[in-house]
Amino acid sequence: MKLYDIGREIRKLRRDSGITQEELGQKCGISRITLGRLERGEIASISLKTLDAILHALHFEICFAPERIVNLPTLDEIKQEF
Repeated sequence: MKLYDIGREIRKLRRDSGITQEELGQKCGISRITLGRLERGEIASISLKTLDAILHALHFEICFAPERIVNLPTLDEIKQEF
């Protein structure tokens, strides 16, 4: 997931929770402007500590999952079909 996607998801979670950017920013120790820039995908990087604080305030946590892997055939498998 790209940072832009994370920002959009944070915006959705925040709105679904009925929390303003100002309220969430205060809970996380960041400015409303910084949070808005994150939600719009205008920030190139964010610390893991800040991201964790934002998600914690929204009652979520960071979870690591493997990337989706498309099971494409290998070249050897393609050769065997011919």
